[in-house]
Amino acid sequence: MAITFEGYEKREKKINEALAKYGMKDLEEARDLCLSKGVDVEKIIKGTQPIAFENAVWAYTLGCAIAIKKGCSKAEEAAVAIGEGLQYFCVPGSVAEQRLVGQGHGNLAAMLLNENTKCFCFLAGHESFAAAEGAIGIARTANKVRKEPLRVS
Repeated sequence: MAITFEGYEKREKKINEALAKYGMKDLEEARDLCLSKGVDVEKIIKGTQPIAFENAVWAYTLGCAIAIKKGCSKAEEAAVAIGEGLQYFCVPGSVAEQRLVGQGHGNLAAMLLNENTKCFCFLAGHESFAAAEGAIGIARTANKVRKEPLRVS
């Protein structure tokens, strides 16, 4: 079964480039790799943000598969690799691609996982509620692997 989602055709070339780079034939293989390691990306994403778009699930699935392929053993390293996967999902020529939004998300998560970071506060207007919901969910989840809990405001 071929995986498609809204806007797939705009992202297909970059997604296929990432899959080839990391030795995967398609997104289903990326999902199966994650599941084989006990990581149900869809469950995690929908648990953090129930209204998440299908392409978000697949972007994080690709990122997680990249982290596995790279052999990341620390959550901070995995976050950066996941951001790489997110970047491959940015539409070519878009502001998100130009501003490296995918990598930025990975780097933010890595920062939250770093023990030198003590507090995280995210302020957003109503237009950014989904972004805030996701970011705060990531910050709270970071405490599962941190020695000292991150204060989240």
